[in-house]
Amino acid sequence: MFVGEKGAPFRRTSFGRKWKRARAHIGMPDGFRFYDLRYTGHTLSTQSGATLKGTMVRAGQSSERAALIYQHSNAERQKEVAGGIDARVRAERARIAEKAEGRRSGADLLQDA
Repeated sequence: MFVGEKGAPFRRTSFGRKWKRARAHIGMPDGFRFYDLRYTGHTLSTQSGATLKGTMVRAGQSSERAALIYQHSNAERQKEVAGGIDARVRAERARIAEKAEGRRSGADLLQDA
């Protein structure tokens, strides 16, 4: 996946030093591990609208369980999901109210009885 200056793959013994240097070069925090890129990729993929299957294909995974391990949901995404649910419920209620306009409700019919 990664090669050094001479075109050879990084050795396990030197990868840590090279990762630390690359991380510092682009301003990533000290605690950010190379492995964290996998979690970040999964999370960004789903937050961008990818389906579970789409995320699995991108990551080369064959099981939903494996894919779900790497997905994280943050508070911002939960607000987006809640907002989407709220918008759908409001739209459906408005559609039903518009359809029922001019019709008598069950409560009205009971009061007349």
